[in-house]
Amino acid sequence: MTLVSHTTTVSRRMITFFVFYAVMLAFFATPAVAQSLPEPRPTVGATKVDVPPFRIEKTLVSGGAEIVTIFARPAADKNLTNGPDDDMPVISIMRDTLADDRPENDRLRYVWMLTHTRTSLAQKVSAMVPFLYTRTSNKGEVGTGPPPSILDIHSPNRVVWNKVFWILFKKLLLGEFAIPVRASTLQYRQNAADYRRTAVVGAMAMLSMYQEVEGEKLFTDSELKDMQARLSLTDKTFGWHMSSENLGRVYDRDLAKTRDFRGHNWELLRQYSEQQGLYFEPLPMPDGSVRHATVWTTAEDVAANRGKKFDGRFLNIKNPWTDKKLTDWKGYSEERWFDADDRRVDTDTPGATKRTMIPLALFGLDHPKIPVILVDFRDSGNAKKREISKRIFDDLTGGVLSVSKYGGIPFFLGRFIYDFITKRRGMDLNFESRLRSYAQLKLLLSLDASLDSGFRGLIAGRIESATVNPMQNDAEIEARLARTQYANLMRWARDPDGLPKKLENDRREEMTRISHNRAKRSLFGLASLVSFGLYKHRETGTPEMMAKMDIRRQLDFHERFLREVAYASAGPEVDTDTSKLKTSLAFVAENGSAAEEKTTRALAKIFTVTVSEELQTLCLAGLYRINNSAAKR
Repeated sequence: MTLVSHTTTVSRRMITFFVFYAVMLAFFATPAVAQSLPEPRPTVGATKVDVPPFRIEKTLVSGGAEIVTIFARPAADKNLTNGPDDDMPVISIMRDTLADDRPENDRLRYVWMLTHTRTSLAQKVSAMVPFLYTRTSNKGEVGTGPPPSILDIHSPNRVVWNKVFWILFKKLLLGEFAIPVRASTLQYRQNAADYRRTAVVGAMAMLSMYQEVEGEKLFTDSELKDMQARLSLTDKTFGWHMSSENLGRVYDRDLAKTRDFRGHNWELLRQYSEQQGLYFEPLPMPDGSVRHATVWTTAEDVAANRGKKFDGRFLNIKNPWTDKKLTDWKGYSEERWFDADDRRVDTDTPGATKRTMIPLALFGLDHPKIPVILVDFRDSGNAKKREISKRIFDDLTGGVLSVSKYGGIPFFLGRFIYDFITKRRGMDLNFESRLRSYAQLKLLLSLDASLDSGFRGLIAGRIESATVNPMQNDAEIEARLARTQYANLMRWARDPDGLPKKLENDRREEMTRISHNRAKRSLFGLASLVSFGLYKHRETGTPEMMAKMDIRRQLDFHERFLREVAYASAGPEVDTDTSKLKTSLAFVAENGSAAEEKTTRALAKIFTVTVSEELQTLCLAGLYRINNSAAKR
């Protein structure tokens, strides 16, 4: 009797739950129409010039800082002489220079992805509706305030406190609420995290491409690697705790892993496509890397192979030889010419034959194990079903049923086996890698002018229809909002009570490291945690403190270089710039009394591997200057 009563209660709650959110969705959600990218302007009378896909602008900030903004030239206008007004600002980074030309005391701070906005009320309400996996409205206006930053490179641990607050709230309070409240909160939290993750992925892709494209370099290779490594570590549990000297290795490791994925998926997709009589075509990014590829067929092959057996393993598309849609295809197609060896040639090549190319699918190559399908040109729901399949399972168990992964042995074992099989076999259910591929694809569409405008618009429309996050805006809206947010950021940077004031407060917080030991700084951090971030301990910004902070920053720079040399070098005279090494050793010997114990071990390591008496003497001088027990030993 108790079981029947409990079942009835749960059923009533579920009915109430779905009715409640159906009413919310009907009241707040307004349908959003997917919009393709704008058509290219007429080229009559235009002069084609060799224009790089990016340009940069540097804006000085009062107090000794600068904002570096990377602009992207739209694909349709990249070969036209339209001037800079049509360029879209994509990402801005603030560098605190302390108002001098010395790079050793520079510090990268905030990263703004200008397409990332604060969500509107309608978007927030839609993001709270469980099992709503589509966009209902776009952001209208962003107002006049500054855009939200996606990362503080110098203080990445600030994100950790948000996670701590969320864990405490989820464990102590959220479990006591009814299903609608719990499901709404978890849904909103997931959508907000995915929206921010999309901005982080876009920033990483932009910085990666900018790093490879020739042009003016306002960032050093080390700074670019640091930014990408910090961005990649934002979702890692202890990523905020990564030491600066390890960021280069994090970047190199991630880059090597990604290149392995791309190379493996390239060959896998090419071989399986050609085995089935399809055409494989990579889509290079402006930096030359290939992160996506399309698979095509021809109208002639469809007619010749009618009824033929088709193995769709790893392709995840239905048989093109039995598809009636392709028999009388009304969608996008291209006419191309091929020679007798099936190589694409120009139209006037002797013996060339014309074929009508029909796109079947577009894949991302960064997914582990297998290519991930992003666009199915015959079935718009194919990619989206894979996009939300794992998400539905997680939302159902965590939000509605409130089943913890560690709540019971049967569920734990079942979930473990499910995760193991999907990861082992490389099934394209990895929501994060798909999210990354979609963000990179949107960037490709906005920058690559080699794609036909009609094909580019078709892909853009399919991407918008596959969007599962109600907080996301479509590409055309993002471009408009990015320009507005850039103007707001520049206005905020010129306002004495805006960014300059924030810069001053950040420096005063940084001075706490100079004036107080680790124990006192921990107490200040605890006070900030208890006050939910309202309390921030700041020192008085006197000229003397500014001078000490300058020395501390330079010491951090040289300490990092020495640790990197100690880790990687087998002989500084052979594999290291000895002039830079001498400069760093001399600085520590003169100003290194507050150097850390890691630097002590680095100096000892350099002393043992070098054969230069000058370098050994500088190492000993540095060890003598450092004021800690390890150095004395």
